[in-house]
Amino acid sequence: MRNLKIKRRVSKNAIFDVLYGFIPITEWEAKIIDSPYFQRLRWIKQLGFSNYIFPGAEHNRFAHAIGVMHSMHQMIRAVGIDVTDEELFDPKSRSQEAMLHKSLRIAALLHDIGTFPFSHAIEYAYIQHGNDARRSKGRIQKDLPNSHEHLGSYIIKNTRFAGGMTEILESYGLDVSLISKIIKGDSKYLIANQLMHSDLDADRMDYLLRDAHYTGLKYGQFDRDYLLANLEPYSAGGGQWGFGVRESALRAVEDFLISRFNWYSQVIHNPESAKFDIVSSHLAELFLKNDLIHQFDDLLEMIKAQDERFFWWNDIYFMSRCQEIKYHNKLKRHDAKELITMLLYRKPPKTLNHPLFKRRVIASEKQNKFRSDSVKSIQAFYKKTKTLVEKNGTGKEWMLLDIPKKDVVFTTSRKNLTRTKTKSVMLRDPIKIIQKDGTAKLLVDDENSLMRTLADYTIFAPSLYVNDAALKIIKKSKL
Repeated sequence: MRNLKIKRRVSKNAIFDVLYGFIPITEWEAKIIDSPYFQRLRWIKQLGFSNYIFPGAEHNRFAHAIGVMHSMHQMIRAVGIDVTDEELFDPKSRSQEAMLHKSLRIAALLHDIGTFPFSHAIEYAYIQHGNDARRSKGRIQKDLPNSHEHLGSYIIKNTRFAGGMTEILESYGLDVSLISKIIKGDSKYLIANQLMHSDLDADRMDYLLRDAHYTGLKYGQFDRDYLLANLEPYSAGGGQWGFGVRESALRAVEDFLISRFNWYSQVIHNPESAKFDIVSSHLAELFLKNDLIHQFDDLLEMIKAQDERFFWWNDIYFMSRCQEIKYHNKLKRHDAKELITMLLYRKPPKTLNHPLFKRRVIASEKQNKFRSDSVKSIQAFYKKTKTLVEKNGTGKEWMLLDIPKKDVVFTTSRKNLTRTKTKSVMLRDPIKIIQKDGTAKLLVDDENSLMRTLADYTIFAPSLYVNDAALKIIKKSKL
């Protein structure tokens, strides 16, 4: 025993996570996590207003981002593009393999660094509003959607000052442009893009289990360990590598996709919690139009100028603005006042029950025509109903129409993949099955896969929300 060699731990930093236990972190990751940019994520809920229906859903983007980094690390190891812990945690280790491993972990950690208050509901309002002419003159211009990806990319590449993301990353030799591209799924490495941005990526591997844990629901659960054990790299040609799932784990990956489908249909698109997401999105658009909250251009200027107000731009900021706008009567509109009250005190609007707004499962052969015809019918009904309400109302009535831009799907069908004009398994997003001879094929092409059929089905879930005053008129008309 006197000759027994003891290895010292390569990392002194670790974070305890509710799902994974202790997660070791590098010294540069510790600096990123301790920065105000990352700490802001503590104050943004992972599931928006879902906690109005599922009281346990109080978890935040902060814990999720760290969980995605850990999932990314495990996936990197599973597909064999990892380096040793000694190399990974050594700031002087700069080999191509080490830098890719480090960059993938950082991309996972920072993938939500630009998240909006209440996540996607408020983000949608910013995208719809676009760049505001009142702010744009002589200021930073980006001809891109006002999304969290582009805001996050700006933070990663344009904070070259003490405590900034760029400064921290570059001081350790990390390529901020590569990290930004990995997050967006368009880096020069196919396998990196798949790990960060595909149907089976580190983000999904974390949020399905994390959200299921905090809501207390079984939807979203899957056999994570079995999937990790069956990830397999494959040669995609042209010097590129991709990854897929071994044939023996076909049912496990299908279970993952079915869990995701059920999760989105039962939780993300829950008819009750979705109401509050739509209300908040509508209010955010009103606030932007009336210049009552930070415009997207403002946010870019704050980041550039190291303005501390950017770090306050979170869930608390948005709810506080709702309270101030209501209290000081800054929006002299009855609908705004009532909607703010509903959002602040969890008073849901009424859902209009009508055959046009019934949730439907649509088969692919009918999908495009059914959706197109349904949207036209819904818009015609909405226009007719709105005219009726305005004609017979007092001005205190309002209606909110929600037609989701994307339907709930299991995965992209072969028919829709064919529209990309390629049959290559080089495609980034779809899951690949690795056959016994080491070659890859698309999951939806496997004759033994349920997804070959299930991918052809989607859920179409439009809704029309109204207040009591409007509902009274609509009921009286027997529409």
